[in-house]
Amino acid sequence: MSPIPRFQFEFFSRSPEETRDLAEQIGTVAFDGLVIALTGDLGSGKTAFVQGLAAGLDVLPEYVVTSPTYTLINEYPGRLRLYHVDLYRIENKVDFDEIGLYEVLHGHGVCAVEWAERIEDDLPEKHLAVQMSILDDQSRHMFLTAHGSEAVNWLKRIVNGMKETP
Repeated sequence: MSPIPRFQFEFFSRSPEETRDLAEQIGTVAFDGLVIALTGDLGSGKTAFVQGLAAGLDVLPEYVVTSPTYTLINEYPGRLRLYHVDLYRIENKVDFDEIGLYEVLHGHGVCAVEWAERIEDDLPEKHLAVQMSILDDQSRHMFLTAHGSEAVNWLKRIVNGMKETP
């Protein structure tokens, strides 16, 4: 079996707005079935990232994108349906079936999963991993890794488009 292709990109955000802007660019060109695995400490910007993603997916502004810490999965209509999953409170894999996690991970739309390290072994082979780290009150370090040929080619197009922008 050949290894799954990967591509990595490092991004430094100086503000929550820059984090949202990057995610909005990603959302603008997101494809059906995309899974984004978000990891990082509390306050690292995972929800800000999903807010930008929602904007890029044309989720209407009247939908307020907040972390689904207690509902576990929020769903937003847009160009592609956005599923925002928060696994912070999930203790074991039995809960995954109960909340319908596998259905949204392997279904249509775009699925953004906060605290994705809790399901690392259950993520689809093709996904985008976003590791976020806090640098200071406003700044964040993001390490994006595309897994699988479709995700690799897609992320390369995004990165190349960023380099061409003045």
